[in-house]
This record gives sequence, C-alpha cells and structure tokens, in this order.
Amino acid sequence: MRISLKLCAAAAAAVFAFSSAASAADVKLPDTLAWSAYNTGTTGYNQSVAIGKALKDKFGVDLRVIPGKNDISRMGPLRTDKVQFVANGAGTFYASEGVFEFATPDWGPQKVQLLASATSDANLSVGVAADAGVKTIADLKGKRVGVVRSSPALTIGTEAILAFGGLTFDDVEVVEFGGYGAMWKGMISGQIDAAFASTVSGPTKQLEASPRGIYWPPTPAADKEGWDRVQAVAPYFVPHVAVLGTGNISKETPHDGAAYPYPILITRADQDPELVYSMIKAVHSEYESYKEALPEMTGWALENQTFKWAVPYHPAAVKYWKEIGVWTDEMDAHNNKMMERQDVLANAWATMKDKGLEGDAFAAEWMKVRAEALQAAGMNPIFK
Repeated sequence: MRISLKLCAAAAAAVFAFSSAASAADVKLPDTLAWSAYNTGTTGYNQSVAIGKALKDKFGVDLRVIPGKNDISRMGPLRTDKVQFVANGAGTFYASEGVFEFATPDWGPQKVQLLASATSDANLSVGVAADAGVKTIADLKGKRVGVVRSSPALTIGTEAILAFGGLTFDDVEVVEFGGYGAMWKGMISGQIDAAFASTVSGPTKQLEASPRGIYWPPTPAADKEGWDRVQAVAPYFVPHVAVLGTGNISKETPHDGAAYPYPILITRADQDPELVYSMIKAVHSEYESYKEALPEMTGWALENQTFKWAVPYHPAAVKYWKEIGVWTDEMDAHNNKMMERQDVLANAWATMKDKGLEGDAFAAEWMKVRAEALQAAGMNPIFK
C-alpha cells in the first residue's frame, strides 16, 4: 500500500516538525555504520552512497556501503553483524520466505524487517514488441514469452504479470535464455514477443529504437481480481503509475502498471531498536538534502513509501512512522499478519534440523514442511 496523498498532506506538519528537529542530539547513531547494497554502479549502491553523504554532512556519521553481487552476498554480512542494514531488492521477500537460495541448511527463512523503501517513477512489468498485436496482458495467450534460466526474480515477475491477464506459462510459448541481455536481444531479433523488464532499462530503449518498437500493456489497479492474481504469485508487487519509461511513458501519458520497491532498507528483527529508530529518523528527515543527488532519489519521498508489503516493518521503524502521523491501524493489522507469518516459518524451520537431509532432498522436504505449516495457519504458501 502506497501512502495516500491525502494522508501525506494531513501529516505534513508533523513531518516538518520531525525533519526540523532531527539533530545530532536526538539521532543516536554510531560514528561508523555499514550497509550492504547491490554492486558498485547500480542504482541501489549509488542511492546508498548519496544517503551516506547526507548523514555525514548532518550527523557526522561515516556510512560504508559494501557491494554484493547477489542476495546471499548482501545478506551474509547482515547475519554476521558486519553490516547493520541492507539496501536490498525483491530478494528480501525470498529471504523472509526461505525459498530459492535460502532453502538450504545454512540459511532458511530470515527474520528481516523493513525501515523504508524507494519506489521510483518507473514500472516493472512485461514489455511487448509493438508489432506483436498485443494490447492487454490477456492478448499474450499463445505468444512467445522469454524467461531467464536461474533467475527467480525475472521468472516470477513474468508469471505474476501473466496472471493479471488470467494466464499461466501453459498459455504461452515459453522461450528460455541464459541471461537478461540475451533475452532482450531475442526481442529485437524477433525470437520472442514479450519479456520482463523495468520501463527504463537499457534493453527496452534498444527495442524501442528497433523496427519492432515497444509497448507496455497496462495492469490497472482498478482491476481488483487481476491484482489478486498478481499478488497470489508475487505478493511483493504493488500497483503503480509510472511517468518514466520507453513506449512513450511520461507525465502526459502515464502507465498504469506494476512495480515493487527498490531499494528496500532492511535489518534483522533483533537489531537494536534505538539504532533502527535513529536510522529511519535520519534517513527520512534528511530527504530534502539528498533528493536531488540522483533522479531516482525521489523514490524515498514520503508519498512513495509502501507501508503494506510482503515483509513486515521493524517495530522501531513503525514507532517512527506512527510518531509522524502516517502509520494507520490498517497498516498495523497488515504488519502484524506479516510478523505472524515470519513466526510460522521460523517454527517450521526449527523442525528441519534433525531430519538429516542434504542438497535437493533437504530443499524438497523444506518446501513441503513450510507449505504445510503455512496452510495450517490459514496462509498462502505461494511457493510449493
């Protein structure tokens, strides 16, 4: 749930007061902090560095940003306390659920929780070649759709958007590629008709400039049934109106589509509450000082926060958002459900240690155990 502009306006006075009052005296941060983030040069890394500069200028805090090439390399330092926070992506959800690379004896479901997130002016969806004759997601039936081997995020993203149109992979011709770049080259060369991407990604610009052109079928928020299907596959997706992207997406011709927050600022559930509270207070109160560092920094604005997500917010972060008047009872009820889900998963994981399984056998048994535990609690396993 993105925060409404009405609620944002109602809280404006409180936000201003807290922003003005956030001094070195009431933000209690250590002299040195560390975040892990995506690789050097990525938007997640660059945004973290920009926030770090603002923290240094206002509070004298040195923020070290440690790059990680995948979810494991970003989450590992958090687990060992080498970093206190992670500027992460959709892998946050996979870690919380204990699936894919986290479905191993060394990992399992992680009690990771949010402080804040950023949602930019772009969308994340399935783009189609303009010459494919597709206007709606349902029109993709029988079309050639690209997927990337060994990329759960791309595959699940594609599956979720197809679900909006009432389709599954059985309804389309799935074409596998070894990588994201190869898949989009396949779009340009005519091997496929549709593929998942950000509306501002480089390969989509190449398709737009090619004879095929590009079009982004909408997934409007008003279609509640369609969105129920999307979130049954990938609960981390939220409805989002983009004003930036290929295919003539602009403020004048926005795209009513889908996105998920990135980066997402997370920590462990057992992190020091005072540190978490001061961290979110500092990051939010200093927004004005870093918002122009990069175009995508606007994603950190209050109105771009997603407070009802697939992973819970840390109680100390909730405390801050309540204090400035933007956290509602509805958000609280949702967050409590997400907390309960993490508890169910943790209890299910505790039963795995004495099973004596390894490798694929362990992963298969864990997926069965977690599904049964979630179903018994009246929750959707999502992954089976």
